[in-house]
Amino acid sequence: MAGESKQAGEHKMLDTMAAFLAHLELERGLSHNTAVAYRNDLSQFCQFLQQRNGREKGIPWEEIKPSTLTEFILFLQARSYSRATVARKTASVRSLFHYLVEEGDVAADPTDALRSPRGGRRLPKTLTQEEVERLLEAPAHRAGPQGRRDQAILELMYATGLRVSEVVSLNVSDADPVEGTVRCVGKGGKQRVVPIRGEDANGVRPPSPASQALESYLREARPQLKPAAGERALFLNRRGHRLTRQRLWLLLKEYARLAGIKRSVTPHVIRHSFATHLLRGGADLRYVQELLGHASIATTQVYTHLTNDYVRDAFNKAHPRARG
Repeated sequence: MAGESKQAGEHKMLDTMAAFLAHLELERGLSHNTAVAYRNDLSQFCQFLQQRNGREKGIPWEEIKPSTLTEFILFLQARSYSRATVARKTASVRSLFHYLVEEGDVAADPTDALRSPRGGRRLPKTLTQEEVERLLEAPAHRAGPQGRRDQAILELMYATGLRVSEVVSLNVSDADPVEGTVRCVGKGGKQRVVPIRGEDANGVRPPSPASQALESYLREARPQLKPAAGERALFLNRRGHRLTRQRLWLLLKEYARLAGIKRSVTPHVIRHSFATHLLRGGADLRYVQELLGHASIATTQVYTHLTNDYVRDAFNKAHPRARG
């Protein structure tokens, strides 16, 4: 029985790593080569766990302690890896555990208190509001129901900050453009309702670009895409079936090109832009955490670095006595 338990644990860890690597490529838009680097780093981490006492490769992730991670760093340093390489491998492990926390696979992140050499803080990449406007206008170049669909997708992504997996998982019954809400299932199977239209000072909720684009798509464009029998998906491909993450990612890449945006634009960049622009507009961090579906406020706090940098830059440029 003990052998079977260990083998099940090993399979679970391998399955989790495979899901994490797929998340890096399909949701965060990392290149295949970067995902391979993550896989190599994490494979070395798992080998270290196995060699450490011959048992830990098969134990649940939640039983890995901060002290184990510190030992891993010392293990790397003892093998004369450069500071940058140690920092990269440690960052790979951090990213894995951040993912596990978001997925609900672990309750606490053992890397939170981990001290390690750093190669510089990596902040989320975001678009400017002007770049977002250009991106949202790009589907106008595509005629027919697919252009209407893509307009609704982009407006919805920027209005809600949904993950790409959440967007393609939406069913027609999850979207209510009249009420102004979208219901989605996020990490760990947690359900949340995200607004897509706000209220004015009199409590009236006027239509928003996202609610209008979604209503137009549902009323006119989705029927033209000829949904397959029994297909409940909100967003359809040209064959009438559910749009895939890969296809959405490619569509986003194409619209970024049409919008003249030179930088890489992924679904996660849209999500980061949503959060950053909300905070810059004065939204409460806890509110943004709820909208993003983050299990931990620590995951959301990374955006405060971006808003702090933005405020500091604005002060430096605008205040007459910002510099000596």
